[in-house]
Amino acid sequence: MVSVHLENGTVSVRRRGARPRRPEGFALIRLLAAGVCNTDLELQRGYYGFCGRPGHEFVGELEESDTASLRGRIVVGEINLACARADCEWCARGLGRHCPKRTVLGIVKHPGAFAEYLTLPDRNLHVVPRGVSIEQAVFAEPVAAACEILDQVKIPKGREVAVLGDGKLGLLIAQVLQAHGARVIQFGRHRDKLRIAEAAGVVTECRPKHLPSRAFDYVVDATGSAVGLQSAVSMTRPRGTVIMKSTVHGAVPLNTAPVIVDEITLVGSRCGRMEPALRLLARGTPRVDDMIAARFPLHRAAEAFAHAATSGVLKVLLTATASSR
Repeated sequence: MVSVHLENGTVSVRRRGARPRRPEGFALIRLLAAGVCNTDLELQRGYYGFCGRPGHEFVGELEESDTASLRGRIVVGEINLACARADCEWCARGLGRHCPKRTVLGIVKHPGAFAEYLTLPDRNLHVVPRGVSIEQAVFAEPVAAACEILDQVKIPKGREVAVLGDGKLGLLIAQVLQAHGARVIQFGRHRDKLRIAEAAGVVTECRPKHLPSRAFDYVVDATGSAVGLQSAVSMTRPRGTVIMKSTVHGAVPLNTAPVIVDEITLVGSRCGRMEPALRLLARGTPRVDDMIAARFPLHRAAEAFAHAATSGVLKVLLTATASSR
């Protein structure tokens, strides 16, 4: 079985071992395509002290399962593997994403999706709707992360929202919030990438000389940089809300004085529910096809990571069969 291994910042490919055994309640999934995301790149830089097989954005064909209705279906999956015990306070409250005993696909103690086969619990899986292509379905997990904002923060329709950053997640967030009915203004550095959001009706500003100060009730930091949070805070009105979507390895500098004095709410935001994400993708929102920058087969994973880390590059896909850019 071909699989990807990440250790001490080095991406390598292994060609040994049989298909993984699936425990009771788990499914065996044959990978069709997977996406390299910023979290994977942060793992390569040392985030979590990671060593193992990465990958959590995937779509695959289900080959073996205890659930007969799932066999042969094209699926995506929730990445958090909660303990699901009846005596777990977090699982009982429907917050398995915060279960203290959880593992996380390709991030924490569960082998990731960058392999010909992977396993996940049946309860984590969602069937891809008809009309959503395999490559579009790869985006289900990051689109779900964008939708999570609307589960956490009540943003009135018609209200202005600033999105900082024009990377993969920033573009998805801007389009999801725009589809929700917010009036999104996205600030970025790459005109060609911002055009993707503009096609969805988002107002954009490319490389503004000065970011607006205390101008928005809602600001999303999706810069992926250590300085993005400070910029987001400076753009937020008193008693406004900053949604933090950047995963950065290392410490993030923040002057807490304006947060306290202006009574700004900071909201950490990560994974989301798959159901709204799949509904949006079935409607053709967001415009994910325009975000695919390159495709590599699994055995060229090192090249895929290097390309994904190049400034300005959007989504890089890994496929289980030979493919070319």
